[in-house]
Amino acid sequence: MFTTRKQYEPYISPFDPCPPIRVKTYVTAPNLYVGFQPPNLPQFPLREALMKGTLWQVFYDPYYSPYETKTKGDGS
Repeated sequence: MFTTRKQYEPYISPFDPCPPIRVKTYVTAPNLYVGFQPPNLPQFPLREALMKGTLWQVFYDPYYSPYETKTKGDGS
């Protein structure tokens, strides 16, 4: 399944004094996956586009904390 949220496992040093974070996550922008902007993309109404920060629906990606998605039960 396609997702803009990626994860990786960083190197954990045996000499690190802090407890390690075993899996780190980051979010990539949706425009990275569109090679060019096709014509006739669906658009938000102007008022909604101003609130969401983009005119085109395919480029809208709200940020959710990784902790927030775990509590919602989607498993990612």
